[in-house]
Amino acid sequence: QVQLVESGGGLVQAGGSLRLSCAASGRTFSINTMGWFRQAPGKEREFVTAINWSGTRTYYADDVKGRFTASRDNAKNTVYLRMNSLKPEDTAVYYCAARQGDCSGSGCYAGYDYWGQGTQVTVSS
Repeated sequence: QVQLVESGGGLVQAGGSLRLSCAASGRTFSINTMGWFRQAPGKEREFVTAINWSGTRTYYADDVKGRFTASRDNAKNTVYLRMNSLKPEDTAVYYCAARQGDCSGSGCYAGYDYWGQGTQVTVSS
């Protein structure tokens, strides 16, 4: 099993920045890809970004490209999501996820084996 714990959410004004963290524990050696998803009120959960184990490949949803950056520190078993130029429409609960298999492109939108509990991000206008 793998446990994921997100942190770093909060309230920020439009145009501001936040950095989310996701700490993994347990059988972390089994993880290949880490992802971030979000779910706004009344909407389905959607893909935000994915990063492979080495950090050499990242994939982003179109509406966050150029504003969000995923990174990881394997020594700390932690992945990060740096969010800049935040917009009110970025308001959502953000979830960290992990999958054992590799993926690329749209293949990273699903197939995750483990999920965190989520952290709230609220962007005020």
